[in-house]
Amino acid sequence: MREELFKKIPKQVFLLGVISFFTDFASEMLYPIAPLFLTVTLGASMATVGLIEGIAEITAGLLKGYFGNLSDKLGKRSIFVVIGYSLSSIAKPLPGFFPKIGTVLGSRITDRFGKGIRTAPRDAILAAHSDGNSGAIFGFHRGMDTLGAVIGPVTALILLNFLHSSYQQVYIYAIIPSIFAIIFTFTIKDVKTKRDVNNKLTYGEFWKSAPDEYKKLLYLVIIFSLVNSSDVFLILKSKSISSSDTLAIGGYVFYNIIYAFASYPIGIFADKIGKKNVFVLGIFIFSFVYLGFALFSNNIIVFILFAFYGLYSSTNEGIIKAWISDITQHEYLGSAIGLLTMSSGLSIMLGSIIAGILWDSFGSTVPFLVTSAVSFIVGILIYFLKK
Repeated sequence: MREELFKKIPKQVFLLGVISFFTDFASEMLYPIAPLFLTVTLGASMATVGLIEGIAEITAGLLKGYFGNLSDKLGKRSIFVVIGYSLSSIAKPLPGFFPKIGTVLGSRITDRFGKGIRTAPRDAILAAHSDGNSGAIFGFHRGMDTLGAVIGPVTALILLNFLHSSYQQVYIYAIIPSIFAIIFTFTIKDVKTKRDVNNKLTYGEFWKSAPDEYKKLLYLVIIFSLVNSSDVFLILKSKSISSSDTLAIGGYVFYNIIYAFASYPIGIFADKIGKKNVFVLGIFIFSFVYLGFALFSNNIIVFILFAFYGLYSSTNEGIIKAWISDITQHEYLGSAIGLLTMSSGLSIMLGSIIAGILWDSFGSTVPFLVTSAVSFIVGILIYFLKK
């Protein structure tokens, strides 16, 4: 088992993992403090926080679809990786120099713009290097990505301590890991595809040839995404329970630690027992976590819930992309992953806005209960999904 766990990872997969590590290092220095920066420093409402996150997600979602399809047409992936990561890296520190709600919105949109450009082409490169171990490949990448999400918030906490809780200055320091991410993007190489097959490919044509399993899965993921609002609401809920920035961000760090170290083993596990089984288990865990946040107001329970949320996350994004790569031809992977992420991004946008409005109108319990109930039903439906 030990030898299998540490089975050699292809060089390009490892390099993409390093890029994601540094990118998430920078992003996650800012992600947990962004809602606090908005609400405490800039005086934004919960609805505004939800709107900003929603707009950011729809930007990424729409572009993932377009650039995924474009990378299939061109048969090129690496150029999108370079441009996408570079844009995100440049945008991150802007609110540190211009502390306005509009700047935060612009920074988040540009950051997500870069994510939309790079995500589907990058995932197609990852899938191209898998050999019956797509779960392990995507699990390793998610693990590296999330390791950066562990280091980032810890760094933010340290900086906040030395900078006397200045959220604004933390934004400026995030430029350091971003530079390393940009440098490593130039090491990524293209994987050859059958360009003659894809030159005139449209999403309409792709949809006609897509497997029924993919189509049904897409519909259910869209429904799930409607109640899977931004993680900033978990951070804000933790802050309302603990009345402490440190505990709120600390819980988020703990979640990312579990997420980082569970992703690769769970990816290997999914290769053995099936991606669907692992994905469904994750959705049930997700439902349990949101129910717990809705019903309990105890600091220790919050940390336990964040641990389970880390397990859920390790069964989600990487696993579903591995599942899709198993049922879709490589030449169409950019379109397949792009369409799914685009559709879920639109749903998350609506879900984030609705969650913010429900919170402002009825308190935090209602959106968490709704999310728990709907996600549990979706998990049951996916379990009975047939190939």
